[in-house]
Amino acid sequence: MSKKKKIILTIVSVVVVLLGAAGVYGFNIYQSLKETTETMHTPVDRVQPEKRPAKVTLEKKDPFSVLLMGVDKREYDSGRSDTMVVLTVNPNSNSVKMLSIPRDTRVEIVGRDMEDKINHAYAYGGVAMSMATVENFLDIPIDYYIEINMEGFKEIVDAVGGVEVHNAFTFSYEGYTFEEGTIQLTGEEALAYSRMRYEDPNGDFGRQQRQRQIISAIIKKGASLSSLWNYSNIFDALGANVKTNLKFEEMVDIQQNYGSAAKNIEQYQIDGSGQIMDDDIYYYIVSDEERTRLQDIFQQHLELE
Repeated sequence: MSKKKKIILTIVSVVVVLLGAAGVYGFNIYQSLKETTETMHTPVDRVQPEKRPAKVTLEKKDPFSVLLMGVDKREYDSGRSDTMVVLTVNPNSNSVKMLSIPRDTRVEIVGRDMEDKINHAYAYGGVAMSMATVENFLDIPIDYYIEINMEGFKEIVDAVGGVEVHNAFTFSYEGYTFEEGTIQLTGEEALAYSRMRYEDPNGDFGRQQRQRQIISAIIKKGASLSSLWNYSNIFDALGANVKTNLKFEEMVDIQQNYGSAAKNIEQYQIDGSGQIMDDDIYYYIVSDEERTRLQDIFQQHLELE
């Protein structure tokens, strides 16, 4: 490492290890990055998915998938993954597909022999059960996960210098007023912006759209940085608030072989209907036809046979 070595940093709150692209030089920064990713690395105990008989090979540029979970944990509570986003990355089509799954979606909870809201899978069985449940719902393998502490989400946004989004309508939430049009958001503002749903005419779908906006904005902001003058704060924010089963070497492979896919992010929405069931509990019901439509899209993007 006596010579300057270019290292591409992934600074994505949601795809922390997926798609960043900023040139970083010097052994100290390289070492800090490696230490941070080792702190984030948290293996998950699960069998190899039947839908992926052979482990994905990033060196060979295999398309892969990631389950992003935004988790709110409270004292004496295992937490629920109130934000669930599936991303598939294909270097051949040079694209990323992003799907938000409504937290109230009624699905089979794999390992519990029951149907319940999809966000309860995390409370029942943590990351492993969440990954297995999403795999079953979309009929695709989930290769990796990224878990983000939503309270720490604001620290990541601040670490990259804030984000810019286009707001569809003016609203106020948690003491902030968000004007219609293009707006700049700090970390605190981004967290409030992404959480509001009751005043949105589209309800939870509107909230999901804003969450995807924040995700896309962080990816684009990370990819546009010309220098990492604030790299220490970025590393601290990631290390304290993000967990993933991706290893440092895999992150390097992703950034070398898949980085340009961040320029083409396609967003998808699940169509369904709300129903009151099981003693006045609200669920979001997705038809078999809609599931099949989404399964076809993401299976093709992953180039599954």
